[in-house]
Parts: sequence; structure tokens; C-alpha cells
Amino acid sequence: MNRTLRAALALLTSVTALLGLTTFAGTAGAAHPSAGQTTRYAMTAFTNSSESNMYVYDSPDATGFTLRKGPAYTPPSGLIRDPSIFKHTDGLYYLTYTTNWTGNTIGFARSTDRVNWTFLYNHTIPVSGLTRTWAPEWFIDTDGSVNVIVSLTSASTATHFTGYKITATNSALTAWSTPAQLAGIGPNYIDTFVVKVGSTYHAFTKNETTKYIEYATASSLTGPYTFKKTGNWAGFGDWVEGPALVRLDNGGWRIYYDGYRAGKYWYSDSYDNFATWSTPTEVPGLSGLIRHATVLKETVSGGVTLPTDTTRSLQSVNFPSRYAVVRSDNLGYIDPVTSSGSTAVKQSATFTVVPGLADANCYSFRDSAGRYLRHWDYRIRFDSSSGTAVFDKDATYCARPGATAGSVSLESYNYPGRYLRHYDYALRMDLYQNTDTFSADSSFTVVSPWA
Repeated sequence: MNRTLRAALALLTSVTALLGLTTFAGTAGAAHPSAGQTTRYAMTAFTNSSESNMYVYDSPDATGFTLRKGPAYTPPSGLIRDPSIFKHTDGLYYLTYTTNWTGNTIGFARSTDRVNWTFLYNHTIPVSGLTRTWAPEWFIDTDGSVNVIVSLTSASTATHFTGYKITATNSALTAWSTPAQLAGIGPNYIDTFVVKVGSTYHAFTKNETTKYIEYATASSLTGPYTFKKTGNWAGFGDWVEGPALVRLDNGGWRIYYDGYRAGKYWYSDSYDNFATWSTPTEVPGLSGLIRHATVLKETVSGGVTLPTDTTRSLQSVNFPSRYAVVRSDNLGYIDPVTSSGSTAVKQSATFTVVPGLADANCYSFRDSAGRYLRHWDYRIRFDSSSGTAVFDKDATYCARPGATAGSVSLESYNYPGRYLRHYDYALRMDLYQNTDTFSADSSFTVVSPWA
């Protein structure tokens, strides 16, 4: 962890405690799925090469996405820009999407498996004089109502968009209410994406004049919304659009957005109720390829489970004669360990696997001296617990599938997208990279202990 950021987080933790506020994640909680289950993030997107074909990806960590099918859906006619996905109470997946550059319709499709899709119908938005009907996004309210937020304009050019919501009036999603405007957003705002936290609605929307993604809140879905942050308030940059948010397992929020002018696709995370955001990072393997995606989070069966309250050693997948160890400088490496080695060397490669200090459904690793494997300035070291929330998070890792059958990759709890990996035999926390080398460097086989 960067020392400046660490100090800021420590101050935030202290202020939070003084004010009696609730943080997103604590040492006693468990937000990650329990054993036998895992999180799956399904992404639907169109691409730079085609506005008429939709591609489906998924990921266990919201960072490294794998193509599941592409094209996965092509509508009977028109486009499939801005595809938005959700899972309904009937167990089926539904899409809504932009059908064309001009017109007054949005499209709907359905799937049993999120991969293979069937066209349902195009819905005409009953607003007189519409010239463009863009960027529909699902919003499921806490009362169970199914809504679509859509950007509409009656201008002769692609300007002066305003956000509206329509609500399904039957469970089959074939009938819709009269559009209601989102008061306070517009004119000239587009790509509005809404999430609800507690009783507050949070809207992220593109200002078409400035080309920034801005932020507004309201106590009702239809507003009135009050803009809280404008301009380049979050460091997302300009000429960006298509915000889409999803909750992470550690309680934070991740926003994905389209840097369309630069041809990049970005994500950024927030842990303080959307006040500040991490440095934008390109989505590995997809930046420069996809456009305006939406991500659906689900809990599904599967995942990686490690034995807890028992000793184990971590064997490197691509250097199988080397194991994760703690050296005398208290730093982590992968070193050779053999049956003829000394007791001290074998002990340095042996750890007790325990439920994660920050999340009991993740893992922490303790050496024979009682110190925990943790990251500091992204370097792996072994320290005694300080009993703080920051330490607990630094020392917690969530298990993901590794590069080979039976192996595991260990993702940082408080820095999603960073993984335990070796580089020049030193252990550190590095951002996920869509390469075979990174995949191998960050994979370990959990084996019987050396000591």
C-alpha cells in the first residue's frame, strides 16, 4: 500500500469511528461468498468493430474478463449499442439496448444462460417528436419494481438529451408505464446510470457539453436530483461516457466507463460513498475493444476453497522447486526448498492458513512466529498484527482459480485486481495483467507443509 494513501485511510478510519459511521467492510464481517460459492461478474458489450453484435464476458473478480461468446446476440435488424443486463425473478436474464442512431424504440432480448439470447421485441417510447432514444439501463428498485432509465431527445441533432424512467407494469416485462422525467438531470445529460444505497438514489451521468461524467443524488428515483460533483471531480477525465457501476465483494463500488475519444475502457473504485475514486485503470484485455458495457454481479456455485486452521506450503506453479517463504529480512520470496534442506528453511516455507482477518470467507497466512503475510507499498512482508482494520485488510487474500488445475491465485482484499505474484523471485502485489506470464507468476499450488 502507498504510504500516503495508507495515512489517508487511517485518518478516514479514525474519523469514521469518531462519527459512529458504518464502514463498507470490517474485521468481523464476511462479504465474499461462503465455501462452495463464488462471485461471477457477467459483462455485456458491443465492440469497436461492430454495433450490431453483442459480446458476453465474465470474471470472478471484476477485473480479468474472459470471453464467453462473441457474437452472442445479433438483433433481427438495427443496432445493439449500450446493452444492459439484469437477472429477473423468473430466473431469466434480460437485455435492453439502443436499437438505432435515430428513432423512438429500445430493444429487449432474453436468455436462460446469459450467453445465448432470443429477441423479444422493440418497445416504442410514447413521447411525441422523439428523434433519438439512447442508452437504456436497468434499475431494480428496493421495492422490487423493474425500471429502465433511458436518454431521450426531440432535437434534430444528438443534443439536449434528458433522462427518463419507465417501469414494467407486468412481471413478463412486456408492458411499460408512461415515461417520467428524472427531474434535475438535463437538458444535455446522457447515459444516466442509477444505484441506490440506503434510501438515497445516486445518479452518474455524462454532461454532453463538458464531456465529463458527473454525480447527483435524490431521495426519489425520479428526483429532483441535486448535482454533488461536476467537472473532472473524480479524475475520470473528459470525453468519457457510459458509466456502469457494480458492488465489489469487499463492499466498495467499481465504475466502468468508456473513454471513447482515446479508444480506452476504464474502471475506478470508491470506498467512501462515492466521494473519492482510485486512479483510473484500463480494463485488462478489453480496453480498446469494447464499448459501453454493463456488468451484472451474481453469486454462483463453485470457487476455490482452502483448508483453514492447518499448515500448508505455497508452491510456485511455474517454478515448482520454489515455494513462498519469509526470509530473515521479514520479506516474502519464492525460494528453493528440498527434502535435504535445513529445518529453518522448511519452516520459512510453512504457514498456517486461517480465515481472513478482514473477511472470514477469504484467507490469511501466518508464519511460525505468529506474523502475517501482508502487503506494504505493494511488497509482501511478514508482520505481527497491529489489530487495526488497515492491517487486517492488508493481510487478507481472496482465492481465485489459478493458471493450472488445482492451483490458486490470491487477490488482495483491499486492492481488488491486485494479486500475490513473484517477480525476480520477490513476492509482491501487482495489478492483474492479461498475459500468460502474469497468470503463471500469480498461481500457487497449496501443498502439504514442509515443516
